[in-house]
Amino acid sequence: MATRARTEFDRPEPTRRGVLAAGGALALTSTGLLGGCGGDTGDGGEGDRFRAAFTSGGSQETLDPHVAPNFVDQARAKALYDTLGTYADDMSVRKRLAESWESDASGTRWRVRLRKAQFHDGGPVTAEDVLYSYRRAADPDTGSPSQVLLSAVDFDASKADGKRSVVFVLKAPNFEFPTVFAGPGTEIIPDGTTDFREPVGSGPFTYVSFTPGGTARYRAWADHWDGAPRIAELEIVPANEESARLNALLSGQVHYAADMAGASVERLEKDKSARLLTSKRATAQQLLLRTGRKPFDDPRLIRAVQLGIDREALVRIALAGHGEPGNDLFGMGLRGYPDGLEARERDLAQARKLVKQAGAEGLHITIQTSSVDAAWQPAADLMARQLKEVGLKVTANTRASSTYFSEIETKGVAAFNTTSTLPVSDFLQQRVRGGAARNQTEYVSEKFDKLLDRARTTRDEQERLALLARAQKIARDESGLLVWAFSDAVDAVGSSVRGLRAAPPNSHDWARFDRVRIS
Repeated sequence: MATRARTEFDRPEPTRRGVLAAGGALALTSTGLLGGCGGDTGDGGEGDRFRAAFTSGGSQETLDPHVAPNFVDQARAKALYDTLGTYADDMSVRKRLAESWESDASGTRWRVRLRKAQFHDGGPVTAEDVLYSYRRAADPDTGSPSQVLLSAVDFDASKADGKRSVVFVLKAPNFEFPTVFAGPGTEIIPDGTTDFREPVGSGPFTYVSFTPGGTARYRAWADHWDGAPRIAELEIVPANEESARLNALLSGQVHYAADMAGASVERLEKDKSARLLTSKRATAQQLLLRTGRKPFDDPRLIRAVQLGIDREALVRIALAGHGEPGNDLFGMGLRGYPDGLEARERDLAQARKLVKQAGAEGLHITIQTSSVDAAWQPAADLMARQLKEVGLKVTANTRASSTYFSEIETKGVAAFNTTSTLPVSDFLQQRVRGGAARNQTEYVSEKFDKLLDRARTTRDEQERLALLARAQKIARDESGLLVWAFSDAVDAVGSSVRGLRAAPPNSHDWARFDRVRIS
């Protein structure tokens, strides 16, 4: 196939429901409403063409699957490409292009056997394709959200062991390594691919056309290893404003509208022409307190904030009831989340006592926020009133959504963030471990890191999960990563749509359009 040298380009910041292995999201920007949809009538247009509306990543978008900062990128990648594995709803890993995988006793050598599958150009999916894809995704210059996890692979020692067998050699033991196989930005592409203007993958749809920031069109591929799609054509169209997606769905211009919230959900609940796909606990709403900077280098103040906020009120007001209180740990309901944790209850007396002990009465704290997530500003206002009761003065500093995530990496001592569903072990490695690139609270704990290392080097599944639970209980009190709620993820479909179910973002069944039917 034709190739060209890789070029550098500016990558868009993630959207509000961004893949979040990338760390956050961007405010919706205004674009014209579905410019490619004119002329079609009826429920989503022509009967064999399914249309899905997402927030666009703008003119810098690409069909390079290893660069996947936005959920729309992930939806497009699912159409064109395949991965070795896929995530179940609880973020455990299931087989996809991989027929099997197994490790040696040390956890440093993993053999993956591939099923019989082929690319859209007729070529077989081989071990060399897998190695090339993973080497490319592991390159920091590529920008894959799974780059950190793939950096654990020793690619000089790894090799193809036959056409459909690959041996990965790791730099250190890791019995959680299979979580990489399903990670965003790990799609398998043909060996040597550098040009994605007319991409070739092994997914259920073939490429027809794409305009960055505009419509992507695909055609069903009858020879897909998992069976042909049930629709003839797929279009993924941009509609950046939530109101535009809502109106497009209700008017029949699209069959699927991603990321509904607030008043839109309430309207859709009453409208019989559409139905909601609601995934509970899909997004962890976080307040990041920097433990490496004053005043949150004092653990008493972290504890005071944890005890001083009213989580039930935050869910009721900031999330309009579309969520549930958090417990200062990521991943509630996912594989690896500790069982039996008592809920974090508000305790004003203890919080006031801790503030006084820290000599922080009347201390002014600024929380960084933005319009990235509609819940953040009301949450900041409510937290300010709640923490005033324990002796802290809190104000919000609203930053531009386009630069928010880059700015909070270096500025301020407290900031809002969200993270969607990911394997718990990967989240802990990437966001909580001392020195990790995305550890924005600057938390450092030798005890926590050692427990993570022991977990990853423990072969027995139950022992491994028990070690992860011990590590999380330490981080819950100390890390400064305060999970105040889990918000629902809500998509919507037209009444004629069958074959889609509510599923967490990043999971297998989310945006699984090859199984869609239009009645």
